[in-house]
Amino acid sequence: MSNTVGETPTTIVDNTRRTALIALIAGIAAIAIGYAGAFLPEGTPAWAPWLLALGIPVALGATMILGAARGSMGIGPLKYPFAFVVAVLAIGFCSALALPATEGPLSRLWLGLPARAAIVIYGIGLLPIIVLPVAYALTFKAQTLSAEDVERVRELGRRYKARSEGEPS
Repeated sequence: MSNTVGETPTTIVDNTRRTALIALIAGIAAIAIGYAGAFLPEGTPAWAPWLLALGIPVALGATMILGAARGSMGIGPLKYPFAFVVAVLAIGFCSALALPATEGPLSRLWLGLPARAAIVIYGIGLLPIIVLPVAYALTFKAQTLSAEDVERVRELGRRYKARSEGEPS
């Protein structure tokens, strides 16, 4: 992977984390505004659940990215399964919201569930549970801390401890 001129591996990680933090803040803001809409005196506005349907996947995706960003490669090959999961969640929530509220006892069932419930259970619930563990298993060696990384963290801990013991509180 080549970097553009002036772009160091540290810059890539910083950009990954910065972008993920911005997305996390935006997702949390969308969730908060959507929930706040439920408390309006005139009732919940039509836009409030849509903010939740988009804010939740964005916040979850940003959290996954922040947890997986390692070293100079950002999130590396995990970008594809993460994008898939965020897309599945967003499409699933929005689909469940967009379906007409005409379900009744004679409604067509999808794998034994009404359409909205099937989207939530199978799409939002099961697909990410299948995709993410497989993605992490396939990238485990490249994405986890190496022995050198662990030793570097231990050394930083020893330095921090020595520095804090030497300084009065």
